[in-house]
Amino acid sequence: MHGPTPPLPLPTDRLQFAMPPMHESVEDERRHRKERLAGALRIFGRLGFEDGVSGHITARDPEFSDCFWVNPFGMPFRHVTVSDLVLANQDGQVVEGRYHVNQAAFTVHAQVHAARPDVVAVAHCHSVHGRALAALGELLEPITQESCAFYEDHALYDSYTGVSVDAEEGRRIAAVLGSRKALVLRNHGLLTVGDSVDAAAWWFVSMERSCQVQLTAQAAGRPVRIDHRMAVATREQLGGDLVAWINYQPMWEDVSRSEPGLLS
Repeated sequence: MHGPTPPLPLPTDRLQFAMPPMHESVEDERRHRKERLAGALRIFGRLGFEDGVSGHITARDPEFSDCFWVNPFGMPFRHVTVSDLVLANQDGQVVEGRYHVNQAAFTVHAQVHAARPDVVAVAHCHSVHGRALAALGELLEPITQESCAFYEDHALYDSYTGVSVDAEEGRRIAAVLGSRKALVLRNHGLLTVGDSVDAAAWWFVSMERSCQVQLTAQAAGRPVRIDHRMAVATREQLGGDLVAWINYQPMWEDVSRSEPGLLS
């Protein structure tokens, strides 16, 4: 006696899978970047990355490539909406918006953007575990699958000169970053970049969590490193900005559905 016939697999073209959108106009792309920027700021607020007025995410304007959208100075991350965002030029002068920008932070971001035309977004916050690793002057070790995404693709800015306010300091930071996706700024915190807001935000979230895991593992014992060959192979699988974009989508879906006011 035969059992019921099992259901047939669905054709893959009937299954949904999100990919980065294509934009029909520069206005559509600008709106998209601003929505993702406001959403990323709210996510960073949820995760406790905010510390006073420190912490910024910048997004290059798709039309005016030397101008950047950024969160307003002094506004809580959890309250930022699309209409609150400020557009500043490479000198930190506001060209659109109603608020000031944090000049010290923006100077660094502007220099990173100038050195990396491939970068759409830069994220930097004074997160707890990122600062703790930065205080040790250490890099992430390849001890988990997630940390392998940063293997030989992040660097240590091995200097601290106080609050950065000059372009020369920003240029030095950009030079150490080079073509990599992230920096540990000694005694300061983390900085990540990406070819989308989503990617830069995901790299920051993942890097902060990797810092937490490394510090926890070091406190408990001696972490076992993944060997060089496997670490490189894992980075090649997981370390691209498209993978970061895909990993970030559940966070975006959550914040955009639960806090639709961010789009106003």
